[in-house]
Amino acid sequence: MHIVERFAQFAVEYRSQPMAPHVIHHAKRAVIDWYAALLPGSLVAPATLLEQAHAEEIEQGRASLALGRPAMTRIAALINGTAAHTVEVDDIYRNAIYHPGAPTIAAALAVAQATGASGEAFLRGVIVGYEVSTRIGEAMGRTHYKYWHNTGTIGCFGAGAAAAELLGLDKGQVAHALATVATFAAGLQQAFRMDSMSKPLHSGRAAEAGVTAALAAANGVIGSLDVLEGEVGLGHAMSNGPDWEKSIATLGKDFHVTAMTFKNHACCGHTFAAIDGAQALQAQLGVTAADIEKICIGTYQAALEVAGYENPATPAEGRFSLKYTVATALVHGNVRLAAFEPARLADPATKTLMKCIELALDPELDAAFPHKRAARITMQTRNGRYGEFLQSHRKGDPEAPLTDEELANKYLELVVPVLGIDQARTLLQRLWELEALDSVAELATAKG
Repeated sequence: MHIVERFAQFAVEYRSQPMAPHVIHHAKRAVIDWYAALLPGSLVAPATLLEQAHAEEIEQGRASLALGRPAMTRIAALINGTAAHTVEVDDIYRNAIYHPGAPTIAAALAVAQATGASGEAFLRGVIVGYEVSTRIGEAMGRTHYKYWHNTGTIGCFGAGAAAAELLGLDKGQVAHALATVATFAAGLQQAFRMDSMSKPLHSGRAAEAGVTAALAAANGVIGSLDVLEGEVGLGHAMSNGPDWEKSIATLGKDFHVTAMTFKNHACCGHTFAAIDGAQALQAQLGVTAADIEKICIGTYQAALEVAGYENPATPAEGRFSLKYTVATALVHGNVRLAAFEPARLADPATKTLMKCIELALDPELDAAFPHKRAARITMQTRNGRYGEFLQSHRKGDPEAPLTDEELANKYLELVVPVLGIDQARTLLQRLWELEALDSVAELATAKG
């Protein structure tokens, strides 16, 4: 069988198997984290601009946008997938250098709403989308990430697999949905190397592409089944000839959805180890930001390339600036959404500390990427004190996970300003009980 057929076989066989309780629990954590990213992202550009651009396809259809506006299925996937990746708090599957939740759950929810699916069916679609796409992303590897934005490229497979599951496609149709969506895979790193709205659009477009491919397959559209491993297929065209057998080896046995990173800071994940390490060293030395004379941050190459903005002037630039995020964490104590408001971006104390920060490639840490995201921090104070700290993992990684309580607190911090405390708590409760819901429509009623 071709690789897409083997993924399809897993999806169809898993449909008849009970979902393990711990897998269900982790899938619910992923959905809760997705809502925490979706709702604040739905209030700002580019999601708000997409609503204007697609006005003719809104206020109709069986799916809905974040705050309940009806929308056509593909447009709901597009806009919600974009919103969930906008404020940079969505989940990460580290080994694939990929944010699976934003595109996968957006597609799954849109199709679940359109088909009247139960909460359990919705969760199963999410799990299938995560398991298929994270393995494709891991196989494509670091070589792929050099030029491509994995959430745009690999996200197509998460969305396509999830949508295919919720549509109940047979094995052949699932394989053709994955084969077709491979040709939609896009999203360039260069698109966010300067201020732009392209990065979250990659996620939304992936969600829409997955829904489109699944709907097409349901109606007889076929794709090239050797599109992943073929001579001029995805693996060779966009990577260095992945080991597909290795990627499939644990499929259905080891569930990647149980090993997610949930963000503890509202910015690019490549900055997290440096933020965590700098804050730990600051506490260890017992100093304020004003006491610091010099900070050196050693990290891996991708962090330097993707988060290298020296003088960020916009929220998008700030979220992708190692110097800014570390400095604002040391000055203000955290890197939440407020860190990217105009007054904070222009904060004199933060700007002063940024001038004291030096960045460097650490070959040892670079060699461990992407399976390990670390930073080596040195700090020197104005009165001559000196400290070193190796941040081996990020808070939120599988080695240092957010507890259920911490995840719920993150959700409430981000969602209460959008929905209010009562609706936010009601929605959270229903998300924790997802597998028992007769219909995902019950999630919409929790939002008012």
